[in-house]
Amino acid sequence: MYELFIANKNYSSWSLRPWVLLSELDIPFHERLVPFVAGSGLSWHAFRAFSPNGKVPCLRDGDTVAWDSLAIAEYLAERHPGVWPSDPLARAWARCAVAEMHSGFGALRAHCGMNCGLRVRLPDELPAPLRADIARINELWGEGLSRFGGPFLAGNAFGAVDAFFAPVAFRIQTYNLVMDDAAAAYAERLRELPAMRRWYADALLETWRDPDHEDEIRQSGTVLADLRGSAG
Repeated sequence: MYELFIANKNYSSWSLRPWVLLSELDIPFHERLVPFVAGSGLSWHAFRAFSPNGKVPCLRDGDTVAWDSLAIAEYLAERHPGVWPSDPLARAWARCAVAEMHSGFGALRAHCGMNCGLRVRLPDELPAPLRADIARINELWGEGLSRFGGPFLAGNAFGAVDAFFAPVAFRIQTYNLVMDDAAAAYAERLRELPAMRRWYADALLETWRDPDHEDEIRQSGTVLADLRGSAG
């Protein structure tokens, strides 16, 4: 059975992507959660025990190791249906959208780091690059939903493209990002998926706190609420 190594569910947006893909497609796997280690570079050393690049997520399948979220998706697509749409046009669009998410949206990552359990008020005047990223997500989601009929981005079934944007759905909730009606409804639809609800519930129960992630959030805006369990 697959082993999927992930880090804290509260923080790790990259870990969420293959986790929710495997979960929603009912592909059996063992979850191996290894928390971030406080201190510069210490997580890298800890994660090197199972991941060649010292990062999460990492999928192990016997002697085969896939250590990048996109590589994991492609590895799974070779073995299981439903990762990509069967329609060639939808499949091409989904792959482009996933690649854009994988390599882009740097301002969103920088200013709105994932933290499932917090509610944060951003400054009234958002940085221009962040506004551009939000506008592009609105545009991209609207295009997929209208072009392929929904309720998911590339048609009527959840797939890799939805998994790659799943962390954005949590960021919208954490930072109260203003989205178009269609995009807001889609984000809510993602958050209501059974796997997403499980991930979110687990994230709220976590008591680990990573200082780097916590500092990053507090530099982004004002923390209005912390819904997580007490740190131990």
